[in-house]
Amino acid sequence: MLSHRSFRLFLLTLILTLLTPGSWAESPPAAESKESKKLTVMLDWFVNPDHAALVVAQQKGFFAAQNLEVELQTPADPNDPPKLVAAGKVNLAITYQPQLMMHVTAGLPIKRVGTLIATPLNTLVVLKNGPVKTLADLKGRKIGYSVGGFEETLLKTMLAKAGLKMEDVTLVNVNFSLSPALLSGQVDAVIGAFRNFELNQLDLAKKPGRAFYPEEEGLPPYDELVLIAQRDALNDPRLGRFMAALEQATLYLINHPDEAWKAFIVQHPDLDDELNRRAWRDTLPRLARRPAALDEARYKRFAQFLFKQGVTTIALPVSNYAVQLPLPE
Repeated sequence: MLSHRSFRLFLLTLILTLLTPGSWAESPPAAESKESKKLTVMLDWFVNPDHAALVVAQQKGFFAAQNLEVELQTPADPNDPPKLVAAGKVNLAITYQPQLMMHVTAGLPIKRVGTLIATPLNTLVVLKNGPVKTLADLKGRKIGYSVGGFEETLLKTMLAKAGLKMEDVTLVNVNFSLSPALLSGQVDAVIGAFRNFELNQLDLAKKPGRAFYPEEEGLPPYDELVLIAQRDALNDPRLGRFMAALEQATLYLINHPDEAWKAFIVQHPDLDDELNRRAWRDTLPRLARRPAALDEARYKRFAQFLFKQGVTTIALPVSNYAVQLPLPE
């Protein structure tokens, strides 16, 4: 038992402790562990200028400034990223807005949390000096494609604008060899060509192309590349910090394109060639200036389009597809 004097000392110490400012406040959180800083991001395909903001955020320290260690991974199969993030195998993945909506409607538990490329890149391309001058000229001709599904919907919509149907053309699967198929005469046009890549490939081959842009031929505009997360992991505080770093990297790219290019090729010297330099130039204007921002009206309009075209069975509310995360102060 405590003596009377010991009890008085104990009581006095307790009172002084309670009266000391901040002594009873919540303890500061422990520093994050190395594991909690790490985020894995699965790209949609091999590294290229479409991923400029991610690479620059790594190289210029914007991720590190947000207490993040970001690992960029490339998929063995470009169809895998949404499935991997849904299964919790990676924290974030890159996909395309149309595919995101198709996956969510099919029940995949994913949501868009950010945007990399805020305009369509997809185009229908023909040779500039070839016989196709208008979409109506595609009647009876061969069109090459790489991926079925949305590209067929895109083509159907564009053809309808010219008074044509899918039965008026012949589709040829060219297995991602879009430019070679067009240059060799295997096909008369290709659908799915990216305006920042295939057009430059054709130009470098001294056979310039002519692009027909979907957003000018009946399709509502959409985000080409988006970042997705697992639906039940949206409260992860790292995601908001990630988006803040991505915005800083994007602004750096816009303000310092040459310095940003040098940082990009330091990490990927194999991409230091004329094609990627041209693609870099053409990609920068299409970067999302506010990667976290969500245009709900735009997403709703595109969801309705997919539903009307029969691509999805229902036009779900935008909240099913996408969210705007709060950024750290």
